[in-house]
Amino acid sequence: MGYHLATFWIVRRTVRWGDMSTESRDGGSSDGNGAQAARAPVVSVVAGDRLKSMVETLAGVNIFSGLPPAHLRRIAEIGTEEQHAHGATVFAEGEPGTKFYLILDGAVRISRIVPGMGEEALAILRGGKYFGEMSLIDDSPRSAHALVHEKCKLFVIHKRDLEDLLFVDRDLAYELLWNFVRTLTGRLRETNDKMTFLATSNKF
Repeated sequence: MGYHLATFWIVRRTVRWGDMSTESRDGGSSDGNGAQAARAPVVSVVAGDRLKSMVETLAGVNIFSGLPPAHLRRIAEIGTEEQHAHGATVFAEGEPGTKFYLILDGAVRISRIVPGMGEEALAILRGGKYFGEMSLIDDSPRSAHALVHEKCKLFVIHKRDLEDLLFVDRDLAYELLWNFVRTLTGRLRETNDKMTFLATSNKF
């Protein structure tokens, strides 16, 4: 059982070697009028003292908790930092999901656009919170907008870079997959508790 779980990403990556699509590396799309360039973030590589600091930051994030420092360092090395201005769009609902984001500073608003009503804010996430993690294991498009609520700095992992890393490091793949399982199980339990509360309090 453990072996099959550990090889989840490895099998996935093997299949993708033959994928010759020209998917954008930044996860966005251009409308021919410069829309993509207008929201382009300032990107920097994580290196030197920032790399050491990032390893410490990742250790405090539940999706990476329990991973040994060597594994955290390898994850930090494949990431970049992005700085987004207030009001910018990190990604839009319906776009391909190609990146995972960890908020280092500032705030991001997760929203959906309701026809005839406008924006509905689902959550406002601040430092230490992350979003877009399902894109690392799921090919479905983004289910909501991620909008910059306050000028922010994000640590970003590209899906293909992580797949490359997990393809060559089976131990890391196994440990990270189990962290995903625990995280998703916890969220499912929270959702069930909320649904039970609504059902018993007649708030449906």
